[in-house]
Amino acid sequence: MTDTAIALPASTIGSTRPGRTLPSLLALTLAMAIGFTMMASFGTVQEGAKAELGLSDAALGVIQGVSAALALVVFSIPVGILVDRFNRTRLLVALALVWTAGTSLTAMANGASMLFVARVLTATGTTGALTAALSLTADLCAPERRGRAMLLVNIGKMAGLAAAFGVGGWLFGQIARGGLPVVAGMAPWRGTHAILAGVGLILIVPLLLLREPARREVAAATRAPFKVLTAELWSRRAFLGPLFVGQVAVVMADNAALVWAAPVLSRHYGLQPGDFAGWMGALVFVSGLGGTLLGGFTADWGQKSQRRGGLLIGAVVAAAIGVPAALFPIGPTVTWFAIAFGTLSLCGAVTGLVTSVALTVLIPNEVRGLCIGAFIAFAGLIGFGIAPSLVTAISSLLGGEAHLGPALAAVGVVTGLLSVTGFALAMRAAPTSAIDEPV
Repeated sequence: MTDTAIALPASTIGSTRPGRTLPSLLALTLAMAIGFTMMASFGTVQEGAKAELGLSDAALGVIQGVSAALALVVFSIPVGILVDRFNRTRLLVALALVWTAGTSLTAMANGASMLFVARVLTATGTTGALTAALSLTADLCAPERRGRAMLLVNIGKMAGLAAAFGVGGWLFGQIARGGLPVVAGMAPWRGTHAILAGVGLILIVPLLLLREPARREVAAATRAPFKVLTAELWSRRAFLGPLFVGQVAVVMADNAALVWAAPVLSRHYGLQPGDFAGWMGALVFVSGLGGTLLGGFTADWGQKSQRRGGLLIGAVVAAAIGVPAALFPIGPTVTWFAIAFGTLSLCGAVTGLVTSVALTVLIPNEVRGLCIGAFIAFAGLIGFGIAPSLVTAISSLLGGEAHLGPALAAVGVVTGLLSVTGFALAMRAAPTSAIDEPV
């Protein structure tokens, strides 16, 4: 099937059978699992690279953090435009080759600069592929089933992040003990990435079988002048602006929590990393999975409510629950900390899934990729670049590092209130469908 955009009538859109699209959705899920394994794999084995290459913690911070931020900020929007205008299945394969090249280059890196470039390639391929996968998922399913379909892609993402720790750590241990002769002579961290690149290359073969689906809910041609497309976005600013604020505020709270949760546990509760690493990792995975499932079903339920902006009801409720949950750093006990932190993580997963569904249901097809790319770019920039530093700045104002917990709680509560406001305003201004003119 070609990538020519057509607007399907409602009867045709609703006739897509879930069973027929399941193989394609599973292929996209597998792709996301592979991509996010590659993207997060270096974090699991970075101590080996640090020792061999003589890297400092500051250099590792740049390699890990700045490389991801650069990929998000610089490449997300251009890739989003490509998703809107070209064959997405071919683009997805190309992006998979980019993350494979980045993983292979990681295994061969001879210094910090080469390692940085490798991680930029890996992050670019993975985050760009996420935009393409979300766009394809939207066109494989009718709008009323899109929330549940998005579950698979997001589960693939979480499975990949989990595999980066589980599979990556297992490979590292096996290579260190000489149990994998295929990479004999390579440092364990290098051998881990060499194997991941090889296996990942084989596992992306199912993507070659994907066919480009017809684009649904098209208001203008996909090759329309950029001026026309930007005008479409501007006409929906009353909806997109608050939605953007709501989701970026959630990303700020969630990322600040992930960055500073461990130091808070050490400084304020007297725990060592070995005391909480296991249950914190499980808590993040389980709450993320639960939030994704809940977000998908609430998005579909909200659409069926026939209420204007009903799709966003779940996001508004989750954001509201997240406000008191953001007080986790000042909880009286570790148990309270864990319950509140898990609740915050769950709420963030709900709003993230609902926002993804909203962009694929309420935004015309020809600008969806651009919208998703822009959300990823700016949320990444603000969430990764500003939120953690904002916590330390407030901590300094309060009197120093001893006040990290209250500073983190303050950032979480303020951004939480901002997210509730943003989602509520977006719900009021939401269009009734992707091709309807905004009011």
